[in-house]
Amino acid sequence: MKAPPKTVAVLGAGTMGSGIATVMARAGQRTILFDVADANLERGVQAVNQFFDRSIKLGKLHAAEGQAAKDSLRATTDLADLASCDVVVEAVYEDLDLKKELFAQLDEVVSESTLFHTNTSTLSVTGIASGSSRPERVVGTHYCNPAPLMKLVEVANGRHTADWAQKATVEFLASLGKTSVVTKDRPGFIVNRFLIPWENSCIRALEAGWGSKESIDAAVLGAVGHPMGPFRLLDIVGMDIHQQVSTRLYEQLRDPRFFPPPMVDRMVSAGDLGRKTGRGFYNYDDTRLFGS
Repeated sequence: MKAPPKTVAVLGAGTMGSGIATVMARAGQRTILFDVADANLERGVQAVNQFFDRSIKLGKLHAAEGQAAKDSLRATTDLADLASCDVVVEAVYEDLDLKKELFAQLDEVVSESTLFHTNTSTLSVTGIASGSSRPERVVGTHYCNPAPLMKLVEVANGRHTADWAQKATVEFLASLGKTSVVTKDRPGFIVNRFLIPWENSCIRALEAGWGSKESIDAAVLGAVGHPMGPFRLLDIVGMDIHQQVSTRLYEQLRDPRFFPPPMVDRMVSAGDLGRKTGRGFYNYDDTRLFGS
């Protein structure tokens, strides 16, 4: 028997937050997208709706299902609107103090039975959970990007995460159609511990003139079997996000492989962030936050 839908809040309406909200709405969850800025919420809701409209157009989703998914999403800038949530997924900027403050505020709003998930990719789940008076309910859930298309979610316990909270999280993710990989609470978990140095190596290869962006992407597609090349992937993730993740992992690990190459800083300074700005390694007419 299919479990009844939950009320799920997603904090942060950026690329990851909008993608995770899409996952929730598509799975039939009552979804609340929260952000402090109305403009961010407008872009986030638009990204979710565009994903479903595109999915309907491509025949991947029936029109009625797509409309039901869009109808299940609402947006708010008021934390008080999250009072009825069964699960809260935090997907805001990678700032430890900000995340801790949000969880402390949520303690005053949501039920004691609410599960807290953090989508951090570089920070300590234990550190984030320390902002809450209920650290046993805080679980790391790192969705791979783009969240609506990628099946994998990394699950990491904080030091005080209860076993039942992890079990409930894995079951919840399975109900979304996701595959969980349990990992330790370590910088970068599994995916970014391997992915970020590899992406930086590809950027350095491009800087050194080993090949063009097209030839390096084609080599990865043809020889390694990845579904897309590193530069197409980086354009989806966003160069600002890659810069932030790389820098934070370097600060914690002091491994030079994680330090972002000069090209990253130049592209961020120029505003060439990738798909969301219409220009990154490639140029884009379609600036949707994620494809379908």
